[in-house]
Amino acid sequence: MIYFDNSATTSIKPKEVINAVLDGLTKYSANPGRSGHKLSMLCAQKVENVRESVKNFVNADNVVFTENCTDALNLAIIGTMKKNAHIILTSNDHNATARPIFEMAKKYNIEVSVATPSTLGIITENDISKHIKENTYLVCVNHMSNVDGEIADIENIGALCKKNGILFLVDGAQSIGHIKVDMKKCNIDMLAIAPHKGLYSPQGVGTLCFLNSVKLNPIRFGGTGTEGENLYQPTTSLERFESGTLPTPNILGLGAGIEFVKSHFNDINSKIDDLSTYLNFELSQISGVKVYTHPNNAYGVIGFNIKDFGSTEVAQILSDKYNICVRGGLHCAGLKHRFLGTLEQGVVRASLSYFNTFTECEKFIRAIKQIAKM
Repeated sequence: MIYFDNSATTSIKPKEVINAVLDGLTKYSANPGRSGHKLSMLCAQKVENVRESVKNFVNADNVVFTENCTDALNLAIIGTMKKNAHIILTSNDHNATARPIFEMAKKYNIEVSVATPSTLGIITENDISKHIKENTYLVCVNHMSNVDGEIADIENIGALCKKNGILFLVDGAQSIGHIKVDMKKCNIDMLAIAPHKGLYSPQGVGTLCFLNSVKLNPIRFGGTGTEGENLYQPTTSLERFESGTLPTPNILGLGAGIEFVKSHFNDINSKIDDLSTYLNFELSQISGVKVYTHPNNAYGVIGFNIKDFGSTEVAQILSDKYNICVRGGLHCAGLKHRFLGTLEQGVVRASLSYFNTFTECEKFIRAIKQIAKM
């Protein structure tokens, strides 16, 4: 099997990650910080060590462990919600951002603007600035599109937001692990991460990273291991955002994933750059194939279509006939497909990881050529 669906989740995990998860299931399987015995305290320390690793990796002040990246984005958006105000998001944004914003907009009388790129291949601060109003309090930007890999200039957008006193939320689901991000350098107030993608970590854990200046409210309530006599959610410490039992094995896997990416960052992304450039060029040479990913974009996300074939049909043929895994359809990104004009057809997406090879890419290209002749 050839697995080219790494933007959904990386299939092959490094042995370091697998071993860390196994340790979490065998050596550190107590409830972290919920009891006073040694094993519980040891598990809590292991979790805190990973929290520090995430903080250092993106230069954050605070890190909250969530169920996944969608959960992190919901916490960021709903936890900072203001009534009768204005939010800006972009045409690149995933439904994990768009849906909570539009759902809350109905309830809290919030106006929403969608910024689109005026420069080919990138969302810039100019695309955002034209939408800013007096009551704009939040700008949400998808750092890298999960449909075609298009990126946003988060450093200059962050400077714009800081200048205007606007909260800046970045969806780093696709970019973290492929592009180095410094939250303070880029003036990012909140950053959501999907560790099971570019950090080669397990599914079942996400993170919301944020700065001390952010006033964030919990959106889930329950046991935190602290203030057990209080019928209201604690108001201090990060634990107020982490109700319930934390997924210790997945968190330990995340810690190992970060160390793997840090140790191999240049090799990982040099290889993905080469594979992406090759795939993009070869696809663009096939008659009837339209590639949506910019030729200079080499972050491992290649979006394309074959003539007027439905993208899900192409994906099914690749799976059934060639044993190749890609994704077709709308990729939970309706705003992006409205912008591309592909709401009906969707887009076929091939997405790469460090563990893919040129041989796999060659087989994939041969398969696309055969399908395009149909």
